[in-house]
Amino acid sequence: MSDSETETASMETTRMYKDNLELSRMSLYLSSQDLINNSPEAARHIRPESITFDSTPGDLSVDFVLVSSSKAKAPVDIDGWNRRSAFEERIKEQGLLLEEDVVGGLTFVKVHAPIPVLRRYCEILKLRMPMKEYPMTEHIPEKGFDLIEKIKKIIGRIIRIFITIDPGPFAPTKYILTAEYSREKSYLFNEDDPEFFSAEVRTLVIDFILNRVSWGKDQTDGNCVGIQCLLDGGVYRAAYPLHDGEHTTENSLRHQLYVEWAMMSKWIRKQPIDQIKEYLGVKYAFYFTWLGFYTHLLIPAAILGLIVFFYGIFTFPNNRFSSDICNATDTIMCPLCDRTCDYWELSNTCFYARLTYLFDNDLTVIFAFLMSIWATLFLELWKRYSATITHRWGLTGFTFEAEHPRPQYLARLSGSNHTKVNIITGNIEPTVPLWKKIPATLFSISVLLLLIVVAIAAVFGVVLYRMSVLASLSLTNQSDWMSTYSNIFIPTTAAIINLVCIQLLNLVYDKVAIYLTEMELLRTQTEFDESLTIKIYLFQFVNYYTSIIYIAFLKGKNVGYPAKYLRIFGLRQEECSPGGCLMELSIQLFIIMVGQQALNTVVEMIIPVGLNWFNSLTENTGRLDNLKSTSEEEDLATAVKKPWIEDYRLLDWGPRGLFPEYLEMVMQYGFVTLFVTAFPLGPFFALLNNVFEMRLDAKKFLKYFRRPIPHRVPNIGVWYRVLDILGKLAVITNAFIIAFSSNYIPRMVYISLASEDNTDKGFLNNTLAYFDTKDFENGIAPLSSSYTNVTYCRYKDYRNPPWSPQKYERPTFYYEVLVARLTFIVIFQNIVSLVKVAVQWLIPDVPNALSDRIKRESYLTTQMIIKNEAKKAAGIKEKVL
Repeated sequence: MSDSETETASMETTRMYKDNLELSRMSLYLSSQDLINNSPEAARHIRPESITFDSTPGDLSVDFVLVSSSKAKAPVDIDGWNRRSAFEERIKEQGLLLEEDVVGGLTFVKVHAPIPVLRRYCEILKLRMPMKEYPMTEHIPEKGFDLIEKIKKIIGRIIRIFITIDPGPFAPTKYILTAEYSREKSYLFNEDDPEFFSAEVRTLVIDFILNRVSWGKDQTDGNCVGIQCLLDGGVYRAAYPLHDGEHTTENSLRHQLYVEWAMMSKWIRKQPIDQIKEYLGVKYAFYFTWLGFYTHLLIPAAILGLIVFFYGIFTFPNNRFSSDICNATDTIMCPLCDRTCDYWELSNTCFYARLTYLFDNDLTVIFAFLMSIWATLFLELWKRYSATITHRWGLTGFTFEAEHPRPQYLARLSGSNHTKVNIITGNIEPTVPLWKKIPATLFSISVLLLLIVVAIAAVFGVVLYRMSVLASLSLTNQSDWMSTYSNIFIPTTAAIINLVCIQLLNLVYDKVAIYLTEMELLRTQTEFDESLTIKIYLFQFVNYYTSIIYIAFLKGKNVGYPAKYLRIFGLRQEECSPGGCLMELSIQLFIIMVGQQALNTVVEMIIPVGLNWFNSLTENTGRLDNLKSTSEEEDLATAVKKPWIEDYRLLDWGPRGLFPEYLEMVMQYGFVTLFVTAFPLGPFFALLNNVFEMRLDAKKFLKYFRRPIPHRVPNIGVWYRVLDILGKLAVITNAFIIAFSSNYIPRMVYISLASEDNTDKGFLNNTLAYFDTKDFENGIAPLSSSYTNVTYCRYKDYRNPPWSPQKYERPTFYYEVLVARLTFIVIFQNIVSLVKVAVQWLIPDVPNALSDRIKRESYLTTQMIIKNEAKKAAGIKEKVL
């Protein structure tokens, strides 16, 4: 390529970058086109000089640390010391370099991976590594028309008129090709670059070795494989990669991320996903990328919800239904419970009816439709965006097919005679026989059903609480305040009790799910994680949503009538207010969703700080293995400031890693989609929570936790399937909520078929049936009443009046409303489904520019290999001649 061509390509790349960065600067994440045009090149950050070997010349970096008790040589611990010694000898045989540092009661084994080891295992792990810069790869032109990117560019320009957001100090990185590493094709890679094998790669290689080295006398013994067994057995206290200095150490990436990303004052800046990936690894970077994308997409959903809410505020004075309830001072309602409850005035529910209208108004159906489309757009755009991220981070084509078996899996099957050949690797591996799989599966299903019954029982207990409180209030002389607000007070306290039950059951569910998953003997870590994820999510789904589903779809739907109530175990069912159950559903959603988010936020702020403080306290008081006991060889003050000791004080990630973070967000997504019709403010509260969640998580990860193992993943894994299922269920739940929990359909039917002037005048009276107080069942009528001469009372239902020849039977209008409700559900679902299909067809999973780039890169890589192999062949031929 000539100089003029190179300059032209450079100018074109700069222009394209500026154009495509426009929208991303207005958001919490980079646009797809930004990622295509600006793929990462390893940024160079100063690694503190202290994180090196002490006794070996050449400043070998400390890539990993193993911590054990220095008292292991005592007779009582001789077995553990022998296992540790055997393990360390085996990892030395793999080429890793070790150095011990004994401080007080702890031994810190520093691990370094030499270049030959890195080269060998990068090839084994099939890592994609950055290639040399060839003239033909300096610029890859973009062609084709991408509607989505054009729309985003236009939106970005409009937004920039009103707001400009600081993109932050993290400069865009230069594009660089990657290819699967091969020692035979080392000419493709710039291995002389000191940053070629990054800290992420070094940690990956060492972690792979540590988890697969056998430390038993017989190296084929599956019970003696991997460091996890030694950690579980207490031979080692911890195993972790090092942070690159303290979070206050200037010029380190940890400090830069902490100051410029994790601080709450930087909440409006876009996330530096490349730097996050470089420091925390792909798995954690994907979490923050997804969270930023989800939060960004919540903005339009929150705006729509606020529009619905404020529309209700501005128009509720004109709402005839709630006004009629407030003016119905002479309408006497039937008792809400047997014997102890008195008659009551319909106007007592005035405040409740006013609140209900804020969420159940003319915009509710439109909002439900748009949110169903929003869920589809969110997933389709995420697929598109994640495809770009995957390619950007060198994970295109990455699968778990070649994933090695879990050490725990091999240990559990070490004595098994059942084996099979892995069709991917060709290795002979132990396998779980069918007679072991079936009992474990049946047991898991049985326990799952049992826990579902427990969750339902908890909801039933809350229902009994509401009924008992209602009966108790009826026995006392209620004040005017309690008469007016009891419909708010009882559901609110019940929801709080339900939230407490949810938290208690969650503690049980987690432990049970882990035990059941261990029983299944899953081969790979990915299979194990996905199975555990599904179990816990199912438990949480039942735990969180059962009470909401009860109020939305069951409460007050088939309770009978005063002369013949339909009872369960002899108990009368709960009834909805004359204004419907939607307001109670909104209260339940608010308490559980917002309360859970607030509780999680407080826990995430307090627990890491408290545990970190406890670790420091136990160290200072000498309870942490005498870490501050006298040292004969070095000054103690200097010893305890060493990076491996500082990091040992930090919190361990444990085996579940990001699972609680994903679970919290996916449960929130369920609230935002499944029941958003009943609580339009859900997206707004989710948006507020996520802005704080993103920065709190970042601060927690960088300041209070050890540096995680940078495991490679191509996407967010099984969570995408969960989100997809929730998006499909949301269409059904919102359609049923509108049809059966709101007054929208009955009101429309009344206006169309029963109203004399095609308005909702008289709609309230139409929804209330008459009951002759002489027809009460024995022992049901109020024992005493403050109302005299009550001949008829009203109740919410469509039934013939007592003076009708077919008294208390269903009128024709009831069936007309039922048909309208079912018709609405069918029409709503079909329209939304058609729009979903259209959206999926219009938005390709992979951007056109990215698809072209992948093909172009594959072609260029092949051409470079052909040219270099031809040169090698020519050189061999010359030598032969």
